[in-house]
Amino acid sequence: MDGKPATRRGPDFCSLRYGLALIMHFSNFTMITQRVSLSIAIIAMVNSTQQHGLSNTSTEGPFADAFNNSSISIKEFDTKATVYQWSPETQGIIFSSINYGIILTLIPSGYLAGIFGAKQMLGAGLLISSLLTLFTPLAADFGVILVIVVRTVQGMAQGMAWTGQFTIWAKWAPPLERSKLTTIAGSGSAFGSFIILCVGGLISQVLGWPFIFYIFGSTGCICCLLWFTVIYDDPLQHPCISVREKEHIMSSLPQQPSSPRRAVPIKAMVTCLPLWAIFTGFFSHFWLCTIILTYLPTYISTLLHVNIRDSGVLSSLPFIAAASCTILGGQLADFLLSRNLLRLITVRKLFSSLGLLLPSVCAVALPFVASSYVITIILLILIPGTSNLCDSGFIINTLDIAPRYASFLMGISRGFGLIAGIVSSTATGFLISQDFESGWRNVFFLSAAVNMFGLVFYLTLGQTEIQDWAKERPSPTSEDIKLFQI
Repeated sequence: MDGKPATRRGPDFCSLRYGLALIMHFSNFTMITQRVSLSIAIIAMVNSTQQHGLSNTSTEGPFADAFNNSSISIKEFDTKATVYQWSPETQGIIFSSINYGIILTLIPSGYLAGIFGAKQMLGAGLLISSLLTLFTPLAADFGVILVIVVRTVQGMAQGMAWTGQFTIWAKWAPPLERSKLTTIAGSGSAFGSFIILCVGGLISQVLGWPFIFYIFGSTGCICCLLWFTVIYDDPLQHPCISVREKEHIMSSLPQQPSSPRRAVPIKAMVTCLPLWAIFTGFFSHFWLCTIILTYLPTYISTLLHVNIRDSGVLSSLPFIAAASCTILGGQLADFLLSRNLLRLITVRKLFSSLGLLLPSVCAVALPFVASSYVITIILLILIPGTSNLCDSGFIINTLDIAPRYASFLMGISRGFGLIAGIVSSTATGFLISQDFESGWRNVFFLSAAVNMFGLVFYLTLGQTEIQDWAKERPSPTSEDIKLFQI
C-alpha cells in the first residue's frame, strides 16, 4: 500500500470532520496566544530600565520568541497595573519555564492520549492552560516563584494538548484529506501569533497588561466548551455525524484498532529507519525556524538599521506567510493525491524537499543581500512560509506509517524539534558574539547544512507504508484457541 486509496471523493467542507478541524484551529490559536501573552505583557510589567537589557535570551519557542523584542516601548503604555522589579535574568527564567513544562509531557501525553482518548487529554490541557492564564496576574502579585511554577504547569498542559491531536486525526482523517485537515488545524498557531502581535500591545495600552491574560484565558475557556461539546475521539461515537460521512471515513481507514490499550513496541520503533527519517526532518525543520523567528528583530534592527519594534505589521508578516503556506500546501498535497497525479510517498517527499530546500536557499542568500532592505524582508518572510510546506511532508508522516501510535510518535518528534531549537539558539548566540557579520553568515550556512542533512536522510529512508509493528494484531478466534489447546 503506497498511498493510492481506492476511494475518490471530493471534500465536503460542511462536514463534521472539517468542523472539527476548525475547532482544533481555534484551540491551537488559543494556546499560542496564551503561550506568548507574557512576552507582550512583560513590557508593561517590568521597569523600563530593566526591560531595556532584555534581549533574545528570553525565549518561548519558535512562534513566541519574535515577541520578546516586541513592538511597543514601555513609555507607550498607560501602566494601570503593578510594575515588578524583575531582572533580565529572572525574565529569561520565566520565559523558558514553559518550554521545560512542554518537554516533560510531550512523550507521556502522546501515549496516554492513545489510552484514555485525545478528547479528554487535549480538552484538559486546554482548560488547565486557560485557567492558569487567568491566574497569571494574581500569581505575579504573589511573587516570581509562583509565576515560574504557573508557567511550567501551563507548559505541561499545553504539551498534553499539542500531542493529543494526532490521535484524533488517526481516526477522523481519510488518507486523501489528511494534509488538508491537519494543516487547517495547525495553521491556528501561526494565525494566533499574528493576532496577538497586532492586538496585544493595544490591549495593554488601553486596558492594562492584566487584560491580555484575562481576554485570552477567557477565550480558551470558551474554546473548551466547544471542544467538550462537539469533539469525539471516534466518528462511530459521534451522535451528530451523518451516515454518509461515517461510512466514508470508516471505509477509507483500514486497520482501526479494536482496543486502545496496547503495549508500545519501543524496540521496533528504535530500529525503524523510516521513523528516524521523520525525527531527523523535525530536527532540521525546527533548527532554522527557531533561529529566524527568535533573532528576527535583532537581525533586522542591527543589519538594516530598522527598528522592527516600531512596526507590528512588519513583524507579523512571517506568521501570515506561515499560516497561508500551511493551508495552501495541505490543499495542494491532497489535490495531487485525490487526482492520482502522484503517489503518497512522492507527495510526502516533494513537500519535505520544498520545506527544507527553499528556506535553506533563502537563508544562504541573506548575507549577500543585507544591503537591500526589501529583499532581506522578503527572504525573512519566505523562510518560515516555505518551511511550513513540511506540514504536508514528514510532519504528518507518522499518520501514514503508524496511525495507532501517531500521538506518541508526534510527542517524540516535537521533542527532537525542541532540542534542535535549544541547540540552534545557543549556537547562534555563540557565533554572532564572535563577529556579528561573519557570525550570521556562518549561522545561515550551518542551518542550510543541517537542513540538507535532514532532507537527504528523509529522501533516502522515508516511507509511507504502515510498518509491521504498527499494524493491528487480529484477536484469536475460538477455533484458533481450540487448535492451540490440541
